[in-house]
Amino acid sequence: MTTIKFGTSGWRGIIAQDFSFNNVRLATQGIAEYLHSKPETQDSKQVILGHDTRFLGREFSLAAAEVLAANGLAPLLCQGNTPTPVIAHTIRARKALGGINMTASHNPAEYQGLKFSTSNGAPATPDVTKQIEANIARLQSENWSFKGAVIGTYECKTIDPKPDYFKQLRKLIDFNALKKAKLKVAVELMWGTGRGYLDTLLEDVGAKITRFHDELNPLFGGHHPEPNAEGMAEVSKFVRSGKAQIGLGLDGDADRFGIVDKDGTWLTPNQVLALALYHLKKNRRWTGAVVRTVPTSHQVDAVAHLLDVKVYETPVGFKYIGALMESGPIIVGGEESGGLSVKGHVPEKDGILACLLMAELVATEKKSLGRILKDLEKQTGEFHTDRINVSVPPEKKEALLTKLGSGLDQIGPYKVEKFITTDGFKFLLPNNEWVAFRASGTEPLIRCYIEAKSAAGLKKLREACKKLLAS
Repeated sequence: MTTIKFGTSGWRGIIAQDFSFNNVRLATQGIAEYLHSKPETQDSKQVILGHDTRFLGREFSLAAAEVLAANGLAPLLCQGNTPTPVIAHTIRARKALGGINMTASHNPAEYQGLKFSTSNGAPATPDVTKQIEANIARLQSENWSFKGAVIGTYECKTIDPKPDYFKQLRKLIDFNALKKAKLKVAVELMWGTGRGYLDTLLEDVGAKITRFHDELNPLFGGHHPEPNAEGMAEVSKFVRSGKAQIGLGLDGDADRFGIVDKDGTWLTPNQVLALALYHLKKNRRWTGAVVRTVPTSHQVDAVAHLLDVKVYETPVGFKYIGALMESGPIIVGGEESGGLSVKGHVPEKDGILACLLMAELVATEKKSLGRILKDLEKQTGEFHTDRINVSVPPEKKEALLTKLGSGLDQIGPYKVEKFITTDGFKFLLPNNEWVAFRASGTEPLIRCYIEAKSAAGLKKLREACKKLLAS
């Protein structure tokens, strides 16, 4: 019997091993029972369904739709594979009860996932997923089962979510600036759901587009569909050759972004978040605060200080950022793993929006992103970041976490000035440098996040952290 647990972004598993049709039906029944416990279910019955380009995405969605319909709910399936932020927007636009998205985001091709979003389009919070997990566990104890139609044959009403989403982005992005700039753009689509979204929006304003990996391939070319430095390497080479001014990339479900500057340099999500704040505050004159997660760079804080913007820090997971964005005026919220959203938009990661914002910044200032960053760093100083995964034997993991959790006076030669336990263990050091440690929930790993003010300082801090974790 599979234990179905919802992590930072839904329940994920290996297809046919634990992510099976029976388990998808079981999870959906748990969600349906949760929805029936909510008063708003009396007003709306709609639940939005969607999937990415992975194996059996449509078939898993139809299995979920059949269970929802049997519970008196009204499933609506998005036509074709659909980006996560588009599903989030559709939930809000149609005032639906929530949404079920079959996606494993940037995980390898053998994984599939089920992500539940609440009526505001945000990823379900832990208090919601705990209720769903409890429902699932009870159903398992009762040997609940569902006799469905032949897989893939259930008929569900479909909708085209693209027009409403495009209308939303036209409110948020300055397409006139993009139209005037006539940029040359390399677009990395990673065999994913961004096809027909990011590339189409750019072409509509006259940008010259070169597409990479825009064909359907559920194996993602044998790679993780993640727009990190490695995943954007082809685009980096293309941009470096002078054939494009900027490279823009999306992960498999288009909620994460990858940005390549004019010289072929891949920009970290930390840098992109800082640039987005700078652009929206300085050039667009938006008002409000900025929100970032615990392991996200303090470069964001430094830019916020320049612009007189308040900073909020949350635990890891966009659901925490989204909750703050729903409760007050937040210019932009983001995290170091490549998620970003802005005021007036969905409380969910949107890689399409992030890519368009960076193109808009280049078009507005007529400078490369690297040049804009250098100008900012003249005022804030440099920021050098790294993340390392350190394997720790299971028998030593708990002892090490206890040691970190009790607080430390020093990390190597660095005196600890402040200890933060919002999520994992974060140690603020002199000269605005810091390190943070978080345990993996699924592997014998401890993730270590490091930020220093120089390349040499980063190297020293990295060695100090490795020594600490090895002790």
